[in-house]
Amino acid sequence: MSMRAAVATAVLIATVSAASPAIAGDYASFQPIGFSSDGKVFAFEEHGIQDGSGFPYSAIYILDTQTDTFLPGAPVRARVEEDGGALAKARHDARRRAAPLIDAYRLLDTPGLLAAYNPVTEPDAADHRLKYDAFPADAAFRKTYELELEEKRFEPEGICKDLLKEVKGFRLVMTEKAGQPVSEVLQDDGRIPESRHCPTGYRIGGVVTHVNDDGSQVHVVMVLVKSLGFEGTTDGRWIAVPTWPGR
Repeated sequence: MSMRAAVATAVLIATVSAASPAIAGDYASFQPIGFSSDGKVFAFEEHGIQDGSGFPYSAIYILDTQTDTFLPGAPVRARVEEDGGALAKARHDARRRAAPLIDAYRLLDTPGLLAAYNPVTEPDAADHRLKYDAFPADAAFRKTYELELEEKRFEPEGICKDLLKEVKGFRLVMTEKAGQPVSEVLQDDGRIPESRHCPTGYRIGGVVTHVNDDGSQVHVVMVLVKSLGFEGTTDGRWIAVPTWPGR
């Protein structure tokens, strides 16, 4: 086996979210659920098998895309804390608990479009840059966007002080919008939320897009947060950064 093939195989093994708990690392998969028809609410699920415990888990995040905050009652989490527990059960439990919010905003009626996907199983793809067309169309009608992410160093706090010399935040910038060069900051961390669990790096993982009732667009940038996991391995979890191009 070539060196490149060996590296690709190792990365693939480490990122299979539903594999045996003996596999080092726990990178969650994400699944878009959908938007409200006006684009003001977006939901997605992340799920996988915890490294170390082997417990299946699922979390459903439902956020206000205008304020970039969770709706009351979200996120919704489920975990099957038993040996040989089924991932399907964790996902079913999370979906059942989140059903009142999903139904209230009719999120399944408007799934949106996974316009770009940049998984860690593609070792040659760029971690910090992603270029995409917002919607499928003939070449003359496409609208191209580009994102760049810059990692930032922070002094660790809390439990992270005893584990790491530094933790990472990020700055996310849109550098092309509808084919035109821009420099629009979508997120610029001033501090690290505890929910990121000692983050060590980031990857632009994809973009989900939606055309709203009034013809405006909302794009949700999915960022993979790499953090310190079981016995020094890496956990991968997802955060969503919404933006309304053209506003």
